[in-house]
Amino acid sequence: MSVQISLGLQTDKAPGRYGELAAHAEELGFDGVSVFSDLWFQPSIVALLEMAERTNRIRLGCACWNPFLIHPVELTGMAAALYARTEGRAYLGIARGTWLDDLGVRPERPLGALREAIAVIRALWSGDTSGVPGRTFSLAPGVGLRTELPDAPLRVLVGSWGERGAALAGETADEIKIGGSANPAMVEVTRQRLAPGLERAGRPPGDVGVVLGAVTVVDRDGAKARAAARAQVAMYVDAIAAYDPTVTLPEGMLERVRESLAQGDAAAAGAWIPRDVLDRFAFSGSPDDIAEQAAGLIAAGVDRIEFGTPHGIDEREGIDLLGRAVLPALASLRTDTPES
Repeated sequence: MSVQISLGLQTDKAPGRYGELAAHAEELGFDGVSVFSDLWFQPSIVALLEMAERTNRIRLGCACWNPFLIHPVELTGMAAALYARTEGRAYLGIARGTWLDDLGVRPERPLGALREAIAVIRALWSGDTSGVPGRTFSLAPGVGLRTELPDAPLRVLVGSWGERGAALAGETADEIKIGGSANPAMVEVTRQRLAPGLERAGRPPGDVGVVLGAVTVVDRDGAKARAAARAQVAMYVDAIAAYDPTVTLPEGMLERVRESLAQGDAAAAGAWIPRDVLDRFAFSGSPDDIAEQAAGLIAAGVDRIEFGTPHGIDEREGIDLLGRAVLPALASLRTDTPES
């Protein structure tokens, strides 16, 4: 099976820029472009529909939408619009989300609600009007979308770091994304966590693709790229480091990172992150460095790698380096990987 490589974009760009970057990614040979749905940025569907108009081959989707902020009925409608405009080359990403306390949103039983949300979405997509029971999300019998749905199977991606979230993905999803990780050890950890859900659903091992994506900064000057990546990844390391059971952080590192972040100094926060830790939570350095990191993930059995924003000191130059230097270096490894 060929390992897919995609780009992840933040929705912080001017109109027209999304389509331009997606068209360029397609030209360079990437397999897809995802956009994030982080709080305080533009709605991701705007970027996705713009990219759909400028591309013909690559897969597009949001990693990930949050059903506690956008109801599953609305998510299904947005996915249907994207599928129609891409003629099926799309996916729907969904996750419980983070930083919701800033909005006063405190979901009860978040994973149970996420399961219900996926059930609602799949019922709407299939035209099943028998009803979906649920405490947080449900459909009454006879309810369905009043719009024509694309004649294409819905591919669902679940974003989750946790054991229970991975098991849910094993039951209900086509892919699972571990966001903010470039750590090869997490591939096997994730497969183990998928297994109970796969077994419950009667699905074979390998039926759910494992996706790892993280902040990416590539530059001919590797040290410059790593410095920029440290500043970018500091807030994410603070949020997700505890979820990676394979990483031991230096004593006091997180406290120093948090103190610097509280003072509004991302560069100082990132300076506390040593190289070995940085390499677990970001892709950074020269094109050779990035290719080596990606090769480690391929050897570990990953199904898709997503190089996330900001890509380089300059975004366009970073995407160029990833497409013209990193992708060719990985070509033989991607096609020779045995199917898992």
